[in-house]
Amino acid sequence: MYRKIVVPVALAHTELVGKALATAADLARHYDATLHMVGVTSPAADEVSHNAEEFDQKLQQFAKAQGDTHGVTFNAHTIVTNDPATELDHRLDEYIHEIGADLVVMASHIPGFRDYVFSSNAGYLASHTDISVFVVR
Repeated sequence: MYRKIVVPVALAHTELVGKALATAADLARHYDATLHMVGVTSPAADEVSHNAEEFDQKLQQFAKAQGDTHGVTFNAHTIVTNDPATELDHRLDEYIHEIGADLVVMASHIPGFRDYVFSSNAGYLASHTDISVFVVR
């Protein structure tokens, strides 16, 4: 049913993606699908890295560690954009279409006041893409 599964991760909040990674790994094993971990960063320093190259190295290491933990292979991909805060949703949608993904497994968070005014990244993607999105809380 699924051939390519994408799991977006925020390296600054890896403690929040455990269930989504486990779910994606389980689905990938069940459907013999490939897994694609994607992170979005800017070319400049942020709370995770000094530059995009260092971010990519950390994402590759995280993908390897998670793959070892879950007994699967996560193919890691870094998207570099000048303004991740405003371009994240659009760039994720571009990426999932570019690789031909047919499922996105995304971690969510407990909704707060901001979510009543602005949609979350998972909520936005689920509402605005034609690809299936599985939101894991």
